[in-house]
Amino acid sequence: MGLISKDQLQVALYEKKRTNKLMGTLLVDLGFITEAALSAVLASSSGYEKFDLQGTVIEPELLKRIPKEVALRYRVLPVAMEGNSMRLAMADIYDVLALDQTRKYAPAGCEILPLVSSEAEILQAIDQFYGYEFSIDGILRELETGKHDISASALAGEGYVHPLVRLVNAIVLDAVKTGASDIHLEPEGAFVRLRYRIDGVMQQIRTFHKDHWPAISHRIKIVSGMNIADKLNPQDGRFGFSMGSRKIDFRVACLPTVHGENIVIRILDKSRAVISIDKLGLSESNRKLLHKLILRPEGIIIVTGPTGSGKTTTLYAVLSHINSLERNIMTLEDPVEYEVQLMRQGQVREGTGMNFADGVRAMLRQDPDVIFIGEVRDTATASMALRASMTGHQIYTTLHTNDAAGAIPRLHDLGLSHGLLSGNMIGVLAQRLVRKLCVECSTKRPATPEECAIMGLDAARPPEIGQSVGCPECRFTGYKGRLAVHEILPMNRVLDEMILSGASLVDVRNEAKKYGYIPIAEDGIAKILQGHISLESLGRAVDLTDRM
Repeated sequence: MGLISKDQLQVALYEKKRTNKLMGTLLVDLGFITEAALSAVLASSSGYEKFDLQGTVIEPELLKRIPKEVALRYRVLPVAMEGNSMRLAMADIYDVLALDQTRKYAPAGCEILPLVSSEAEILQAIDQFYGYEFSIDGILRELETGKHDISASALAGEGYVHPLVRLVNAIVLDAVKTGASDIHLEPEGAFVRLRYRIDGVMQQIRTFHKDHWPAISHRIKIVSGMNIADKLNPQDGRFGFSMGSRKIDFRVACLPTVHGENIVIRILDKSRAVISIDKLGLSESNRKLLHKLILRPEGIIIVTGPTGSGKTTTLYAVLSHINSLERNIMTLEDPVEYEVQLMRQGQVREGTGMNFADGVRAMLRQDPDVIFIGEVRDTATASMALRASMTGHQIYTTLHTNDAAGAIPRLHDLGLSHGLLSGNMIGVLAQRLVRKLCVECSTKRPATPEECAIMGLDAARPPEIGQSVGCPECRFTGYKGRLAVHEILPMNRVLDEMILSGASLVDVRNEAKKYGYIPIAEDGIAKILQGHISLESLGRAVDLTDRM
């Protein structure tokens, strides 16, 4: 690799005869290469992954498995448990003795996956992680019993000496482990409330004494790059952590309230971000219909739904499906949440003068085949998107409407005439996210007459439907995970003519049923009968009142 010269190698070989040290260690000791270079060479020659311990959070349960003296003696650090395998950062991945000794402390039948790290990084991490309290309750007890410096300099360090640094990390780690999408820290009169949004529903986790809040908010603002002196204006920031092999980004929003600064942290887990079309939860008919729409070479495909309904996830799945070396896919987002290879991803930034309309105009000069516009918010963006679709491009975008057919009057309201919309829309997909029944504890029961009426079924022969119960696996809520329910309005010449003539939405929906359109409520009811969701959870996400 050209890192050392021949004479340096001769010096190292001579020294090796005298000391019997490992060649890599000798080269570092002699100052010929750095530890980072050594671990990079080890990683490339062994085929194992190079692991950067800086900016990594480690689960406390893992540290309890391998004693500190074992970690120090063999220069190893457990990084993550993934299924039946333990990821282990090692200074020397060829050290069979270290692997054998570590395996004693791993669960029975557990596979050890070595990761290459430098010895200095591992020693620093052992010093940083071992010997400190990492549970939220333990850290709070530590804060209440001891006096700690809460100045900016004490909280700015990356070390784990200060309990508040550990407390913020413990909250973040706990939220990621429970599958939360947002962390809400809300100051009240005498306390601070901590809530997570799990599967779209807010759940209270715990409360802290108000005395801890200035230092906690201080720490969060430091790591997310905000101005710690400004407590009167809203601020935005972001930071990232590694948890084993997962890289997780956190978007932070701070808002002054009467009781102090309210902080909301959005969790963006990149490992769960981009999924395939087959994992979107589409019914068989909707999946075939979506694949058919994607085949059309030009026009607009719109995904609609409220905030947090998974529109971006759906569009990323579609874009990943069509992503290839033969296509130039360009995106314009606010902000870019997940990075995807081959796609050219642009970002709308405040203060730079580039809005969505200007961005699309600039993109059209970059020879794109497919353009993804994060959101159509105004007339200029809508007209630019339509103009791009008329010049032979496939356009994907999102819109805030209640259902698929509602996209037509919404675009008309943004200044696009029916004449322009007709012939340029490929289709509209509307979706909602519904809480899934926990597979561990849900039970079946016959539907009541009222439920049969809502589902449009005969009450004399009630079907068996799922019922939530509650267990430790789902935190006693009865639900775990979410499933999307969809409706797809496919556009064709008949429906284009109806839009051109200004037909009512009722007529458009009725005509669309001939071409595969299934209303979102019916798609949800089919998933209730399959046992995936409950009628109660569907009613929270989809309007069923006209069926009552």
